[in-house]
Amino acid sequence: MNSIPEPRGALTSGMSLAELTWLRVGGPADFFFQPADRDDLADFLRALPEDIPVFPMGVGSNLIVRDGGLRGVVIRLGRGFNYITLQDDLIIAGAACLDSHVARRAADQGRDLTFLRTIPGCIGGAVRMNAGCYGSYVADHFVQATLVTRRGEVITLTNDQIAFEYRQTDVPEGAVITEAVFRAPIGEAEALHAKMDAQLRKRNETQPIKECSAGSTFRNPAGFSSTGRVDDSHDLKAWKVIDDAGLRGATLGGAQMSEKHSNFMINTGGASAADLEGLGELVRKKVFQNAGIELEWEIMRVGEPTPK
Repeated sequence: MNSIPEPRGALTSGMSLAELTWLRVGGPADFFFQPADRDDLADFLRALPEDIPVFPMGVGSNLIVRDGGLRGVVIRLGRGFNYITLQDDLIIAGAACLDSHVARRAADQGRDLTFLRTIPGCIGGAVRMNAGCYGSYVADHFVQATLVTRRGEVITLTNDQIAFEYRQTDVPEGAVITEAVFRAPIGEAEALHAKMDAQLRKRNETQPIKECSAGSTFRNPAGFSSTGRVDDSHDLKAWKVIDDAGLRGATLGGAQMSEKHSNFMINTGGASAADLEGLGELVRKKVFQNAGIELEWEIMRVGEPTPK
């Protein structure tokens, strides 16, 4: 492994990423690294030549890896980064923890992070993307996060040091979030679990949860998530403008905009990353032609196309 440092954790060359993404597509990573702990991660990044790119990967719930794969090193946190600790009104979670697990554990202790329950993915990705639903966002509860920078420095960023926006932040390029701290308001455990159960039922009724999808394909043009309230306006929701352009159920190869929720792109079986990204770009083009609205991808697309 020329110029690639030898870590204590697992380092694999040429690993396929398709089975690690919810859409089940994608070529190989040059190198795939699962650090043993934070020190291992910091040492590895410090020794890694600066010209080798790094891509931090969560559970692949919001990701299209292109068919040609990813150059450089893909870093995925595992067992050493999935702890949850409660201290009064603070919830401390390793970045590999699933959002849903953090919500449930907080509710067990009478703390309300219920908005995380139906968000697919892990805490590191939730912070990086300022994840949210039902009118609540990570930014509303975020206290601080620990990161390892591309140069291997361990730093802490507080709420006022990260620019939280709708579905994005300015977390430094190549930095790996290893831990996040949230402040959670008090609630009654049974009521919080009942609230999450209701959210799950609603999600199951309206979203294609049994299909290979990556959640919402595009950001809402209105710039905010659903509030879940009866008076919530749907005029500028991504699914609505996709419907208005006649694209519910649209297909390209093995890719489809779901019949159940038109802002969910699904792999019906055998789709390539090119099919999925191509369908998304077709939807963006037709929505713009129909409504003058330029949809922005919420799914991250990374890597290289298959060479022609």
